[in-house]
Amino acid sequence: MKILVLNCGSSSIKYKLFEMTTKEVLAQGGLEKINLPDSFLKITLPNGEKKIFEREIKEHTAGVQFIFEILTDPVYGAVKDLHEINAVGHRVLHGGTKFSGSVLIDDAVIAAVEECCDLGPLHNPANLKGIYAVQKLLPEVPQVAVFDTAFHQTMPEHAYLYPLPYEYFERYGIRRYGFHGTSHRYVSKRVCEFLNIPVEGSRIITCHIGNGGSIAAVKDGKCIDTTMGLTPLEGLMMGTRCGDIDGGAILYIMKKEGLTPDQMSDLLNKKSGVLGVFKRSSDMRELEDAVAQNDPVAIRTENMYFYRITKYIGAYAAAMGGVDVILFTGGVGENQATARAGVCKTLEFLGVKIDAEKNKVRSKEAIISTDDSKVKVVVIPTDEELMIATDTMDILANK
Repeated sequence: MKILVLNCGSSSIKYKLFEMTTKEVLAQGGLEKINLPDSFLKITLPNGEKKIFEREIKEHTAGVQFIFEILTDPVYGAVKDLHEINAVGHRVLHGGTKFSGSVLIDDAVIAAVEECCDLGPLHNPANLKGIYAVQKLLPEVPQVAVFDTAFHQTMPEHAYLYPLPYEYFERYGIRRYGFHGTSHRYVSKRVCEFLNIPVEGSRIITCHIGNGGSIAAVKDGKCIDTTMGLTPLEGLMMGTRCGDIDGGAILYIMKKEGLTPDQMSDLLNKKSGVLGVFKRSSDMRELEDAVAQNDPVAIRTENMYFYRITKYIGAYAAAMGGVDVILFTGGVGENQATARAGVCKTLEFLGVKIDAEKNKVRSKEAIISTDDSKVKVVVIPTDEELMIATDTMDILANK
């Protein structure tokens, strides 16, 4: 069975085509700068070689059509005919309280996703564009929606409610939803397989650390808490997002600077976090290099970044009555040994001990804690696309 996974952003489309009998990636790439004159499609060939195709793409249907052309290209393609694709799985950011799992897309599902656009205004409309495009170009091919928020729907009421007047939850659905759910679900399941431990009885803290970052407390295979909230802004300090902040500080800045809500949103989401404090870049690799040069601004920024991750790990260990596994994934979590070591250096009170030599690993499944560490510290590369493809296959099998 061949399954195409699409992840549509406001100006981009990422894709992977899987042969699910072997879990082989047949094709993958990304279309960037939609609706700009210098838009391009960058693909990765099976031998690792990159190839770029430049074409002005003005909207998502044309973008999906362009991807289909390359998928069937006689030189660079992976299939002879689009009808070899059995299904399309879509990453959808926000499912609100409507979806606690992945679903086969029909008119009712589309209507429900449209209703969630207020909760995910930057992502849901773009996700829907991908769904509409496939409907138009391959109307007979089944589609599945896999929601970023679904895994976190098992959070108890006391974890997801905000201490605001309750009518705002009743009227507008103001609550914590959480994101990166597909990643947290994949890695929390995979680490149990990797360590050969049962899901039941397990207490796992999953740290998805990248330009965006979130942590989840996963008990018995179910999420009981996560750092992101109503939007992906809450929680950790991220590349350009501030994470947790006093709401009073937001109001104070708005009054002092005369900012509109949209301008304040731009400041909090795109000009804060690592970029806001470090000033030079939001890239953790550049920050790491500057720390190695003893740059005081970089050191301050890194200390803030690590501290907030460590603080949440401690909080989630308390929430679960202990922790058995601390797991790192995402671009930073999988590749940056200094970040993992920096986060774990004050966790010895939990029995965490990092093996410096084992911690040198990059993008590989590995235990990086010492043999006598009471808590296993593990690196598990995430694979959200495979999770989406797997869900799509399972839903079609049970149709």
